[in-house]
Amino acid sequence: MRIRLILLVLSLLAFLSASIGGYLYYSSLREAVIKDAERQAQTRLVMIKKNLSSFLSENIRPVRAMAGMKELPQALAGPDESSVRKANAILDHFKATLDVEVCYLMDRQGNTMASSNRAAPDSFVGQNFAFRSYFQQAIRGTSATFLGLGIASKRRGAYYSHPVYGKDGSTPLGVAVIKKSIEFIEEELATTEDEIVVVTDPHGVVFVSSHKNWLFQTLTKLTPPEVSQIARSLQFGEGPWNWTGLKINGSKAVDSSGKNYLVRQLEIDNYPGWAVLYLRGPRAVAKIVYDPFIKITGYIILLLCLLVGLSVSFLYWKASKEIAQRKAAETALQKSEERYRSIYHSAPAMLHSINTEGRLVMVSDHWLETLGYGREEVIGRKVTDFFSEASRNFAEKSVFPNFFKTGVSRDISYQFIKKNGETMDILLSAIGERDEDGKIVRSLAVSIDVTERKKAEEALKLAQEELSRYAQDLERQVRKRTREIASIFKYTPAVVFLKDSQGHYLLVNPRFEELFGLSQEDVGGKTDHDLFPRDIADQLRNNDRQVLAEERSYQVEEQVYHTDSIRTYLSVKFPLYDEFGLVSGLCGISTDITTIKRAQEQLKRLSGSIMANQEQERALIARELHDELGQLLTALHLDCMWMRARIEETDPKAADRALTMCSLIDKTIEEVRGLAVRLRPGVLDKLGLVDALEWYTNDFEKRTGITCIFEHDGIPGIDDTVATAAYRIAQEALTNVARHSLASCVNVVLQMQEKVLNLSVTDNGRGFNPAEMSEFEGLGVLGMQERASLVGGDLKVKSGVGQGTQISFRVPLESQGKEGQ
Repeated sequence: MRIRLILLVLSLLAFLSASIGGYLYYSSLREAVIKDAERQAQTRLVMIKKNLSSFLSENIRPVRAMAGMKELPQALAGPDESSVRKANAILDHFKATLDVEVCYLMDRQGNTMASSNRAAPDSFVGQNFAFRSYFQQAIRGTSATFLGLGIASKRRGAYYSHPVYGKDGSTPLGVAVIKKSIEFIEEELATTEDEIVVVTDPHGVVFVSSHKNWLFQTLTKLTPPEVSQIARSLQFGEGPWNWTGLKINGSKAVDSSGKNYLVRQLEIDNYPGWAVLYLRGPRAVAKIVYDPFIKITGYIILLLCLLVGLSVSFLYWKASKEIAQRKAAETALQKSEERYRSIYHSAPAMLHSINTEGRLVMVSDHWLETLGYGREEVIGRKVTDFFSEASRNFAEKSVFPNFFKTGVSRDISYQFIKKNGETMDILLSAIGERDEDGKIVRSLAVSIDVTERKKAEEALKLAQEELSRYAQDLERQVRKRTREIASIFKYTPAVVFLKDSQGHYLLVNPRFEELFGLSQEDVGGKTDHDLFPRDIADQLRNNDRQVLAEERSYQVEEQVYHTDSIRTYLSVKFPLYDEFGLVSGLCGISTDITTIKRAQEQLKRLSGSIMANQEQERALIARELHDELGQLLTALHLDCMWMRARIEETDPKAADRALTMCSLIDKTIEEVRGLAVRLRPGVLDKLGLVDALEWYTNDFEKRTGITCIFEHDGIPGIDDTVATAAYRIAQEALTNVARHSLASCVNVVLQMQEKVLNLSVTDNGRGFNPAEMSEFEGLGVLGMQERASLVGGDLKVKSGVGQGTQISFRVPLESQGKEGQ
């Protein structure tokens, strides 16, 4: 019994020892598994972040290089077809070289003026993207990166922008942009069913996700102001941006279905506020942690008598399962590293890594291709073996020691020596990769070829020196021209003034001060309404508004009160522009033409008097020809007929001669009558303008053989002066047709439209160039214009070589009687 008790106690102690040992083993294994899972999750997240950061930053340098190409500022400064075509060629080259989605160029207003996708169906050339933050930041002179959904393509992408400067290098002319599709990197984020990787913006909007259903949803609930801000930016389309239902508390999270996740989060370099989140479902961890505990507890209750070996076997089986899961995780990590290596070698950039001894441990394919080496020729060698002597000394004495302390190097200028002996200038930036103890074990460096940029900088330096010399000469010329303009401004007899767009005087010349008795201090800042009577001020301001509205020079006569009388000025006004090409005001130059206007009025009255006298003289001569000479010729005709009758039987030859004389007398009578009618047709005085033109066009057709068609509307009674002017203009126009046009047909049209009389004479002749008409040839046209002016009308001549000629006379009529002619 005692032995049995001892054995029982020993068995119990052995069981308790085995149970306690198993529990302790399980606890330690559980902690190890959890830590290992957390370490794997952190490692996985760091690797994902590195891949993302490398992918999202790879085009920052190229966009700067693209913005520095001379063709882009040339296209922005003078956007003609040639410059835009060259800019498109540069954009095509960068797109093909960088293997990006699109490269494009925007002007200062945000309009897309050139793009590598200009021929694509989703081309956005001509569209305005000034609202985009990458444009707004770049146009202020700072490079920008941006993640968003394309407005035209509806495809997600990473945008890289950089300002494009002109020759002065101070003010951006526009913005160069590179867009890289993110779908490639999203494929690289492929994970297991129990893993989710997302990239979010500062508001929590999911932009990249291995869980497709989460795209453009939010990890947190958005407030109405946040929703409004996202909608205005158009960064993620038009919405809606629904909440995924995920609730994050520290390193843990639970979704809307109640599923728990282990959360790890890191910010993305160069994208403030953007983060990459790695969520791992706790299914495997829970299975490791809780299932064994439940099973062991059940075994203790149900199988108290099992041997210690069975417990150890059970724990060994659980450990084997954990090891298998670890190997699966390591396999997944290995695949992730392989994807990283694929990105590393396929990137269109010179990438290399060195260890703490400065020896190359990894180089990208582009690095080897650029320098002309094979991989076996460079791995294991010091990177400085490929530097120039000066770069080698600089790197070993200064750059490397500092890098292995800080872990960062930016924009270090080196010279590589290619295999063929050529020298290549580069800019190198590097970050350090640290071990678990925080020590730098290797580097990741990116080298940008700046050889061409160096040459461009040298050329720019020479151009700046030449520009400086040119600027000095230009300043000298400007000072000279300023003195000359100031002298003209001061001593010109014309009135000169400058106004802003609101009509306030900015500057007046001494002549203005002299005429109006006002100094510059009295006038400055005041308007015409402050200086002149209302009717004069309204006239001046209306003319100013026309110049500002039409943005062109304007010549007008203006009436201005002086102390003794009203003076007439011929004013030439033209707009002034600011540095942005916007109208900022106007300048006016006014010349006193009062004396000239009076002389013109006197000359006009004199001309009218002369023409009236001419008409009177013509009428008098016509009456004398008709009454006096016509009667004499008629009497002579009767005498010849009497004489023929007397001698017809006695002298037949003399009778025939008398008959011939009668025919000549009849012809002379007809010529005299025609001459009298042409001098002053009686039908014009008796029947009016329409019948006079009807008679004259018929007579013209008989005399010249040129077809003459007369068309007219119902024309009311017209003042004799206007009728005479219209008749004489038609007469002179038809005379010119007969003399010069070689026409076969002429149309005469007389119409009345809204109390305006219109007369046109159109022929199908050879035409002429009015600008080349000689002074002698133009006398007839001047006479017609003078007649038109005297009755308050105007006359226009339209002609071209081989296109015929049209004479148009237009005169407004006062209210006439309702009777037609």
